[in-house]
Amino acid sequence: MKKSFLAIAIGLFGFTATMNAQESVMFGAKGGANFATFAGDGVNAWNDPSGRTSFHLGMLAEIPLSERFSIQPEVLYSGQGYDISNRNNADDIEYQLDYINVPVIAKVYVFDGFALEAGPQVGFLVKSEVDYKPSTVNEGDISLNEDQFNTVDFSVALGASYKFRGGFFLSGRYNIGLSDIYDDSFANNIFSGADAKHSVIQAGVGFMF
Repeated sequence: MKKSFLAIAIGLFGFTATMNAQESVMFGAKGGANFATFAGDGVNAWNDPSGRTSFHLGMLAEIPLSERFSIQPEVLYSGQGYDISNRNNADDIEYQLDYINVPVIAKVYVFDGFALEAGPQVGFLVKSEVDYKPSTVNEGDISLNEDQFNTVDFSVALGASYKFRGGFFLSGRYNIGLSDIYDDSFANNIFSGADAKHSVIQAGVGFMF
C-alpha cells in the first residue's frame, strides 16, 4: 500500500514538474484543521456532532488550463475518525483513522482570487487506533487491527478558496466519503454491514511559490 501511494505521489508531481517549463504551474504547501466524523447508520456514536478535531498537512500543484480554470493535485496527511466519548474535564476518547489523501481538484475562478473547487479523492489508510489521551503524545494509544478496514478510501471534495496577491491563500472544503470504512469480509467484524463513511470538514491556509 505504501509503495502504491509513493508511485501515485511521484507520478502526480513528476507530471507537474515536467509542465513547469510553462512557468505558469505553481507549487505550494497547505495545512489546517480537520473536523471529522462518520456518516451513515449503524452506531449511535457517529451522531456525535463534535467529531474528532485533527489536522491536514501536505503539498499541492496548481496547473492553469485557462484564465479561469485550473487542475490542482494534492498529497495530504489527514487525521480522520470520530469521538467515541466526550468526557467532562478530561480528554475525549478518539477513534483515529489517518490517511494519506490524494485529491485531484478542479478549480473555477469566479472572480479574481476566489475559486470554487470540486474533485475526486483517493485515500490510503496509514494509522488506525483508539486514543483515550489524545492531548498527549504517545500515551493512551490502542492499535486497531487494520484488516477490519478497507485500506483504500474514495471520496468527493467540495469547497472554495481565496488566493491573495503574493501567494498566500485560504481554503475550506467538505470531503464526502463514498467508500465503506469497514471491510465486511473481515472475520468477527462487529461493524459488518454497517453503513459507515467519512465526513470531514477542512479549514486551511497555504502558500504558493
